[in-house]
Amino acid sequence: TEPQTLETLKRVSASLGCSPTSAEVASYLDKHDKLRHLREKFLVPRIADLPPSDLSLVDGTKDCIYLVGNSLGLQPKMARKYLDEELEKWAKMGVHGHEKGLRPWAWAENTIENLMANIVGAKTEEVALMNGLTVNLHLLLLSFYKPTATRHKILLEDKAFPSDHVSKEQLVPGEETLRTEDILEVIEKEGDSIAVVMFSGVQYYTGQLFNMAAITEAGHRKGCYVGFDCAHAAGNVELRLHDWGVDFACWCSYKYLNSGAGGIAGAFVHEKHKDTIKPALLGWWGHDLNTRFQAKKLLSGVSGFRLSNQPILLICPLQASLEVFHMTSMQAIRRKSLLLTGYLEYLIQHYYSEDPNQPHKPHVRIITPLDPEQRGCQLSLCFSVPIRKIFEEIQKRGVTCDMREPSVLRITPVPLYNSFSDVHRFIETLGLALAAASH
Repeated sequence: TEPQTLETLKRVSASLGCSPTSAEVASYLDKHDKLRHLREKFLVPRIADLPPSDLSLVDGTKDCIYLVGNSLGLQPKMARKYLDEELEKWAKMGVHGHEKGLRPWAWAENTIENLMANIVGAKTEEVALMNGLTVNLHLLLLSFYKPTATRHKILLEDKAFPSDHVSKEQLVPGEETLRTEDILEVIEKEGDSIAVVMFSGVQYYTGQLFNMAAITEAGHRKGCYVGFDCAHAAGNVELRLHDWGVDFACWCSYKYLNSGAGGIAGAFVHEKHKDTIKPALLGWWGHDLNTRFQAKKLLSGVSGFRLSNQPILLICPLQASLEVFHMTSMQAIRRKSLLLTGYLEYLIQHYYSEDPNQPHKPHVRIITPLDPEQRGCQLSLCFSVPIRKIFEEIQKRGVTCDMREPSVLRITPVPLYNSFSDVHRFIETLGLALAAASH
């Protein structure tokens, strides 16, 4: 475990006169957590309401242990109010809602793009809210991928999420994560034939955070465009898309950004391309608002990539979430995240490391990089035993997480709404689940 986290756990447990693994440590860290009030801005499901819960094993009135924000974030409490406002407006004034009310439909997405830009480290005019992630990925690649006879390759990591697989280069076979130096070496060696370097910001399976600044710089040195799929990075880690000079990026908003299943996605095009890179596919919404129906004046930069009017009902929950982010900063969120995930790592290693004296005891290996600079919130845990039964047993006991066959659980304590007590409860529940599964 990282020295700083270890130091904190030892200091707190010494002051409380208990072991660093004690639940008292989690309670103390929660009490002194500067972001703890943000949990109250979200609706945490009760155990009784989760379909897999077995109420003979667990108290159904408690909050569940929700550790799957990497897949679907929790609902912000204000989402329902904002949705109701727009449904009410539609009911009362019909078509006039396009230009009236708290969020006029004709430019509703523009009113929250500044909040989104803060989270990804961009200028407001470099960000657009539109479509879904895969659509944005296609739109951006259509414009940035300009193959020539000599420069036609796309470089991306081997275990990219299925929608990213436009083409692939194998980097280091047999290792779960990629070393930055290996990525840079491939760019250096193959760069003259690479048109686009297209990586995840955070790898969905291993949870590895790539060094986006170094990859961008290396790609640019060889004359490549560099883009990132930030689905698992936006709202999870600090991003500086503008300062790093990233050419383009896109992300969904229903994971760490809590906008609800299938929420509206985001896209970024660096301002340096605003007059040179044009969208390959045009839609009326990419044109100037005043003459949009004539589609006369295409907007410059990422705004010109917009195709259709944005669904107001998807803007509402995203606004509710972005306002919670606006109550703090990505720096503060990241600070808590390092300690929260470090605490999870410490407890996993303490209880579930491989023990030569007990060769038959199930053990857990963390395949996410142990260097906190190379990961976000998520730890991918690889079990020495098949996990389907374990997964079923922890779900019966009120834990929501995510399983990847054959042997990985993705566990993600999200700093906006997860507590140190959630992590401690998870570790206790995992012990019960392992015991039940082995019987």
